[in-house]
Amino acid sequence: MTAAQQMPVAEVRHDWTRQQVLDLFALPFNDLLFTAQQVHRTHFDPNRVQVSTLCSIKTGACPEDCAYCPQSARYDTGLEREQLMKVEKVVEEARAAKASGATRFCMGAAWRSPKKKDMPYVTRMVREVKALGLETCMTLGMLKGDQAKELAEAGLDYYNHNLDTSPEYYGEIITTRTYQDRLETLDQVRAAGMKVCAGGIVGLGEGEKDRAGLLMQLANLPEHPESVPINMLVKVAGTPLEDEKDLDPFEFIRCIAVARIMMPKSHVRLSAGREAMSDEMQSLAFLAGANSIFYGEKLLTTGNPEANEDMQLFARLGIKPEEYQQYADEAEVEAELSARISEQESDPFFYDAAK
Repeated sequence: MTAAQQMPVAEVRHDWTRQQVLDLFALPFNDLLFTAQQVHRTHFDPNRVQVSTLCSIKTGACPEDCAYCPQSARYDTGLEREQLMKVEKVVEEARAAKASGATRFCMGAAWRSPKKKDMPYVTRMVREVKALGLETCMTLGMLKGDQAKELAEAGLDYYNHNLDTSPEYYGEIITTRTYQDRLETLDQVRAAGMKVCAGGIVGLGEGEKDRAGLLMQLANLPEHPESVPINMLVKVAGTPLEDEKDLDPFEFIRCIAVARIMMPKSHVRLSAGREAMSDEMQSLAFLAGANSIFYGEKLLTTGNPEANEDMQLFARLGIKPEEYQQYADEAEVEAELSARISEQESDPFFYDAAK
């Protein structure tokens, strides 16, 4: 019996050790994908993928020194600096995203953290985008407790704040904020009652131990992030990582599979870097447990496959976008659950644990 076959499938844990994660990375590729697919099917429809669109609501002039980021004011990447987008323009972008099939609209601002004067504008964006029937997500940098509470009261569903890499490698990538700063922002998001979107970037020059360390940090949080974006480095001229060696595509797929096994109930997002991925590589990522994508022409300031190409790939694979359901009250939730149970009762493998 292989190590993959011995592993409890779809067990939710928060006590992973570095060696246990490295053991997953070391599995034969087919065993790893087989295990990840088993875990995936336990909690998700394997032929549904959640679709998000990302909009840069404030571009460039960021004071941070993230070595991968073209929005840093410290690097000359030719990126034009833009002021905070008008609320009406953001709503227009959100309306177009919904029309093209997105169910979540993510808004990103190149800030170290939002200022007091910015909060009325971003909270209004949340309210108006949410009124369109879309899930909402924002990434605005570090948050204080009162800011997180203000966003939650506006109705923000998700807050994105990535850990980027392992604690050990972090100092090679950014020096203007600490790893603990990032963890504290995630704590503030949780305390305010919002869902967490947190992942990282691979291909930064890190080793396998660092990729394992990143996933261990995420999976050992008190609650797993509901959304885990796994980004492939997009090399941008003018940044310190513009000449970084490409990561082996199979190593990227391993990251997706290990993330799926370690965080079985989270949506694992195939995020930045998709423009450089073949259809075959993206298909392997879906097989490994990725079930969320960013959809549209741009991902903040870097390219992304065009929406129609994504839909063409979905059609070839028999994948459909995951639906977003809104409920007015608990009665609707109960009715929906009852309907799903009734559908399952006709299945010959259905088992009623209440009897």
